[in-house]
Amino acid sequence: MSLVAVLPVKRFPSAKARLANDGLSSAQRLALATGMLSDVLAALRRCELVDDIVVVTSEPGAEALARGAGAQVLADDPSEGHSEAAQRGIDWAVTDGAFHTLLIAGDIPAVNPAEIDSLIESLADEDEVVIIPDRHGSGTNAMILSPAGVISPSFGEGSCLRHQQIAAEAGASSRVETSFGIGLDVDTADDLDALSDALESADRSVAPFTRSVIGRLGAR
Repeated sequence: MSLVAVLPVKRFPSAKARLANDGLSSAQRLALATGMLSDVLAALRRCELVDDIVVVTSEPGAEALARGAGAQVLADDPSEGHSEAAQRGIDWAVTDGAFHTLLIAGDIPAVNPAEIDSLIESLADEDEVVIIPDRHGSGTNAMILSPAGVISPSFGEGSCLRHQQIAAEAGASSRVETSFGIGLDVDTADDLDALSDALESADRSVAPFTRSVIGRLGAR
């Protein structure tokens, strides 16, 4: 079994734009985006069943982090969206001969490597899409495709249900698996508060880079 993890990462200057409305400066948002991506890459490196990591980006900072983590880097088209970037990674994985693709967000720093391995181990011997939603149950924070290019992703609002529909249209089974760590992405101040609360009660080894950034942001 060969599995490639794909992380689409858009440009850092526009990262987490909604947090600007909640008082975070561009420098603070850049630090947060960098810290979260660092933690996700570190978690993926600790996964026993992830064979390769591909970061799809046109952001120099993300490229540097990816190469430092031993990941492959594919050039992204800045004019395209998250789904198109993910598809570039899928196409690379298929060409590389991967059996499975893990699409995963770069802003879920509390992700648990053992939980990812468990999800991979649970894959069926059939065309299947495993969807891991955000904490609200509507978006998609991670998705495992078997085989690697079984569907094309369609991220955004309501994508959890939409991916189930796309899988059915492709003749693949689908299932939704919840994960506390994977569900904690950060787009809004409420999301950041939820992540901060989770990290307060988590082991100090979880999300060390993001934890440090949040500490510098001060009390929320």
